[in-house]
Amino acid sequence: VQLVESGGGLVPPGGSLRVSCAASGFSFSNYFMRWYRQAPGKERELVATITSGEPNTYVSGFVKGRFTISRDNVKNTVYLQMNSLKPEDTAVYYCNSRIAGVDYWGQGTQVTVSS
Repeated sequence: VQLVESGGGLVPPGGSLRVSCAASGFSFSNYFMRWYRQAPGKERELVATITSGEPNTYVSGFVKGRFTISRDNVKNTVYLQMNSLKPEDTAVYYCNSRIAGVDYWGQGTQVTVSS
């Protein structure tokens, strides 16, 4: 199982960014995918989830209306579209999948929101 995030960077407050996670080594379409984030000195927190099959999506309250999770089962990739970014969104963003009770993580991608 391999998860590789990309697309992070520096963006001004109010800006947008899309991060991606390319998955390999498992049947991607059959599994839920999640985005987490971890800010310096804070615990990792769940940002968004997308189910398998006919996907349903869930986002945490602190990003609701601003972030959208989506997936492409042909490209084996999950995305997180982030709009109206705030300085408090600054964190390392990780994608995650739980397979047979084991959590798999990517290496993370840094998102910094600053003027």
